[in-house]
Amino acid sequence: MVDVKKLRPDSFVDEPDLAFDLIERMFFGYRDFVGVADAALDETGYGRAHHRVLHFVDRHPGLTVGELLAILKVTKQGLARVLKTLVDDGLIQSEPGPTDRREKRLSTTARGHELARQLVRLQSARIEQALDLAGPGSRATVAAFLAGLVDDCERAAVLTRIEAGR
Repeated sequence: MVDVKKLRPDSFVDEPDLAFDLIERMFFGYRDFVGVADAALDETGYGRAHHRVLHFVDRHPGLTVGELLAILKVTKQGLARVLKTLVDDGLIQSEPGPTDRREKRLSTTARGHELARQLVRLQSARIEQALDLAGPGSRATVAAFLAGLVDDCERAAVLTRIEAGR
């Protein structure tokens, strides 16, 4: 691995085969995609971590804490803090598992569901606008591209989870 600290600025040469244009489109697109939800969340005092938890719990009622940890790839401590806030505020409920009472099964309350859907509507509008600009057939191309960004070892499981939520 190259020690970036030892590199001088003049040693950086643009390499035409690097996807700078797409990387920057991803950065700016992501910024504005999450920005519409961030603006709505500002009123509630919640942030992006709360949004991600709320989204996946709403999409997959009965999700376990362990499954949520695997989806989000966050620490137990980080998830526990966010989850506690959402449970205490009445947006998510936690029930013991049917066979193992130590297992926590998560689902959104009516208030949590409504907030999750409000955020999805905002982000869906931005996606639909972008797909309209991209032209006919773009949904399948974009879906394949985004799936291709997922690590090879996780792609099948991710796509199965997405399809299960339909």
